[in-house]
Amino acid sequence: MTHRRTRTISFLSVILLALTAIGPLFGSVSAQDDRPVLVHATNSGDKATFDPHLASGTQDRTVVDMVFNGLLRFKPGDASVIEADLATEVPEPVAEADGTQSWTFALRTDATCHASSATEAYPLTADDVVFSLQKSANSDTSGVAGDYAGFEFVKVDDATVKVVVPTPLGPAVFLPKFANYGGGYIICQQAYEALGADGFANEPIGTGPFKFSSYTPQTSTTLVANDDYFRGAPKLGGVEVRYIADNTARDLGLESGELDVINGLPEAQYVERINQAGNQIADVFGVGEAVWLNLDITNEYLQDPLVREAIILAVSRENHLALAGEPVAQGIFSIVPTGIVPGALTQEEAQAAEVDFSQDIERANELMAEAGYADGFSLTLVTSEQAAYQTQYTVLQEELAQIGIDVELEVVQHAVMHEQIRAGSNAITIYIAYRPSADTYLTQFFTSTGGSTNFSQFQLDDQVAAARAETDAEAQIEAWQQLNIEILQNFAGFGLLYTNQVYVRQPNVDYGHELISVPQLYPGYNETTTITE
Repeated sequence: MTHRRTRTISFLSVILLALTAIGPLFGSVSAQDDRPVLVHATNSGDKATFDPHLASGTQDRTVVDMVFNGLLRFKPGDASVIEADLATEVPEPVAEADGTQSWTFALRTDATCHASSATEAYPLTADDVVFSLQKSANSDTSGVAGDYAGFEFVKVDDATVKVVVPTPLGPAVFLPKFANYGGGYIICQQAYEALGADGFANEPIGTGPFKFSSYTPQTSTTLVANDDYFRGAPKLGGVEVRYIADNTARDLGLESGELDVINGLPEAQYVERINQAGNQIADVFGVGEAVWLNLDITNEYLQDPLVREAIILAVSRENHLALAGEPVAQGIFSIVPTGIVPGALTQEEAQAAEVDFSQDIERANELMAEAGYADGFSLTLVTSEQAAYQTQYTVLQEELAQIGIDVELEVVQHAVMHEQIRAGSNAITIYIAYRPSADTYLTQFFTSTGGSTNFSQFQLDDQVAAARAETDAEAQIEAWQQLNIEILQNFAGFGLLYTNQVYVRQPNVDYGHELISVPQLYPGYNETTTITE
């Protein structure tokens, strides 16, 4: 009989940590004036980095989004619309004589870089933009460098930047790379050079509606209003982001009135309970984050495709989907998530390609025996403290036990999990992520330029590059779909579901926009957000 083993901290330790985290809630939160300060609780125990080109966890993206701008931005509350941000308008492509393509950004002249502990405030110019984009394209300083491979960034004058791409790209691929997400965030050169990479990771300096004020490890990050913001002074005096990993502690903080917004549980029953009680409001909104398996094809056991096939046949998408339920979650049938961005497979398309694998424990055990593992083997997998990850890994643990794979789960802080899985800790990695295009999903997770996020080590460099260069929209979508099929045929990855965002707020919190879809995976706080009387 296989016994489930989970290494984690004791229940008493969890309570003590929760009390430590919530303790500061009962102190006073001072604003720089009489404007309200919004107190937001995220579901992580600490931050990892405030460098926008390296930030991957939602707790980091939340802070980053308030501090920085992109040349373009996803319309607040509606990711289906891209509009100008630091640029004055959305550019159009120009075909160059040498076969390359260029996009020219005219810059605003009223955007100001925040002051830092080492630099004064100053007007943002093309020098900052070029420096920032070159950093995004450098794998030594960016986690998304593959998105900008071969791109050239040219200063035309102080208020104009030209981007040259080696092969023509359609707007659906190009524009999201320069919006307020990942490598598209523009950092301030003088502050980065004065503070250094490590200093900047702890003191982010951008042009956004809120300025970094302070960070207390495992407790909170405080931002204050940027009254020189080019869209106008914020209605809030600031935002305090609290790090509270414990779900109960966040709920209690909200109920007591000490918190204004919390990261809720991605579960339909939780949403229904909150909204039926009527004291707070649970919002469910996009963008949905894909949840999928990455199987490391270089692992000593998983290098055998029979073992990888057995693992996928041991998995029930319905088991994983049941953890959340509709409308919080929907099934997906490829790595690029069905119904989120173009280039995914519908269930019918996956069935037609014979890659809509259903759970078949009997066949999975036959494959394990055929591979020489009739008695199974053991794996240790690292999982985040966050419920969204931990519950998915626990279900996987139970599924794999049915085919003789004994999984020990090691529960760590969310930021630590990201570090360890990027270092190759897991033979099987469950990843939860949103990316703004099929090209970004495939580049970051299934090419060599994806670097530390290619958890499967399955590389499709040439195919992804060819799909990226396809200028016919329908042909490009078909190419992306074929790449999804290839990943599934090689048992390198398996799509489970997507989960929408669940946040709970006090009734007097006004985000300033409707919540339809937010790529930064939190409600989005800007100059229009406020707390009413």
